Amino acid sequence: MAEPISSIRNLGPAYEKSLAGVGITSAEQLREIGPDAAYGKLLANGTRPHFIGYYVLVMGLQGRPWNDCKGAEKKALRVRFDALKEQHFDNDLSAFEGVLDAIGVGIRR
Repeated sequence: MAEPISSIRNLGPAYEKSLAGVGITSAEQLREIGPDAAYGKLLANGTRPHFIGYYVLVMGLQGRPWNDCKGAEKKALRVRFDALKEQHFDNDLSAFEGVLDAIGVGIRR
């Protein structure tokens, strides 16, 4: 039986649901794909980038408390996060904003 994502430190039901939405449904699968690929999938699916959400994932997969990330390590994670955001997230038009635009509601800025 697969181990649930919420069994990983720092990751609760909301994170589990978000990851399931991009096809990552078990802790084993998440560990195998790794934090960068998993977070990249979330961004590509329209999740708004949030640095804390990213490093909570990284720290959890290392078995560490989310607030253990400090100093140079946190700066290095910020560089990785920014690269993921640049690669996977459409800063000009998120998926949700695209739907709003498509139905004629327009983009709220």
